[in-house]
Amino acid sequence: MSEQRVGIGYDTHRTSGVRTLVLGGVELPGVPGLHGFSDSDVLTHAVIDAVLGAAALGDIGRHFPDTDPRYEGADSIELLREAVARVAAEGWRVGNVDATVICEEPRISPHAADMAERLAAALGVEAASVSVKGTTNEGMGFLGRGEGIAALAVAMLQR
Repeated sequence: MSEQRVGIGYDTHRTSGVRTLVLGGVELPGVPGLHGFSDSDVLTHAVIDAVLGAAALGDIGRHFPDTDPRYEGADSIELLREAVARVAAEGWRVGNVDATVICEEPRISPHAADMAERLAAALGVEAASVSVKGTTNEGMGFLGRGEGIAALAVAMLQR
């Protein structure tokens, strides 16, 4: 039996009308984007943290700091590819990822399959190994007021 590890990732960004919303590498035109240093893809950032965490390699800020101008406006799917390469260099491969986006708007379900496909391609797994779901915060707190979007992700790695 191969060695397995599990990592958890969480990220949140506040809403900003300056850019197009990107979730799981999928652009959602007509929806206010998120504020942040890179493309602010909160879903992909949570997946990156889950993958890095499972390999005990730290977090997204350690590998792609917002103090490094190379990552300003960065495509988070490319950062995920790089994170997967760093994990692979340590002898790990991704088994599966399960992720949840928490927001009032937009509805995630119409885009979940596209997000899973984009994430799977960057993770080096089949789309069936990536689950993307959405839920609301029932109108409570900053997420419920639409002031931001959060995402949770769990990644299982195998050696």
